[in-house]
Amino acid sequence: MADHLDDYMNAVAGAMALPLEDAWRPAVRANLEVSLRLARLVDDFPLPDEIVSAAIYST
Repeated sequence: MADHLDDYMNAVAGAMALPLEDAWRPAVRANLEVSLRLARLVDDFPLPDEIVSAAIYST
């Protein structure tokens, strides 16, 4: 997975014209790993078929 994250970091940095120094790569990779782990938890959470998304969000 690290190779995929390296490819992703390079692609995003290039697309956004952001410098990505070698010293930053471990921290960026760690952040991506945590973000992907959290996203997987949300994605894997079972919801019943009857659930309807909210049309209006308010605070």
